[in-house]
Amino acid sequence: MSPPLLSLDQVTVRRGEAVVLRAVDFQLHAGERLALVGPNGAGKTTLLRTLVGLERPTSGRIHAFGRERRGEKDFREVRARAAFLFQDPDDQLFCPTVLDDVAFGPLNLGLDRAAAAGEARACLDRLGLLHLADRVTHRLSGGEKRLVSLAAVLAMRPQVLLLDEPTNALDEANHARMLEVLSGLDTAMILVSHDRSVLERLATRAVALKSGQLSEALIHRHAVTREDFHIHGLDAGHSHGAPVETP
Repeated sequence: MSPPLLSLDQVTVRRGEAVVLRAVDFQLHAGERLALVGPNGAGKTTLLRTLVGLERPTSGRIHAFGRERRGEKDFREVRARAAFLFQDPDDQLFCPTVLDDVAFGPLNLGLDRAAAAGEARACLDRLGLLHLADRVTHRLSGGEKRLVSLAAVLAMRPQVLLLDEPTNALDEANHARMLEVLSGLDTAMILVSHDRSVLERLATRAVALKSGQLSEALIHRHAVTREDFHIHGLDAGHSHGAPVETP
């Protein structure tokens, strides 16, 4: 197997006196769609942020794309190749228009304005959003913002997608469109979601995070009157996700 795209080696993250991640080992390989499951407050978003340098570990090592990453310069390169779809699109969209927002990443990667705009328009068209190109971003609906945020990260042609609740606040049509787009990508992904249909459609492997510690989880798909799906690794009492139990 080729070296992992992203990995954590005995990473601990503290926030004040609280230990959010405790000696976590983690690997993501090319082609994987990895479900990261766990109860609310388990540290799932913190793990994503740590992988791209938005949180710094108290101890342990982070490797990305073939080498260890330590300082901000290292992580700027990582964030150009591992794109983070934030849970709240208002944390991601800040330019005057939709086209400006989607072109922002390609511009930062060194494309000139014409090439960046062309990349942005192509990505919006791919997602069926080209009609929004000249709209003022903050006047979009919540679902439109979510899909524009996805267009903004895909326009950077990342090698890895970090997806934090990607279907949050989507209506049925936009939910279906999001899943259609994501399922058609061959990009490696880490999926944090309480939406069972996202995990059913996309996940190829799962890990469970609980009390700051990570463990492998098992995905079971079995046919009844329809294909059923379970990830074993979480408290059965967590009502919004697939039932989970660590092996």
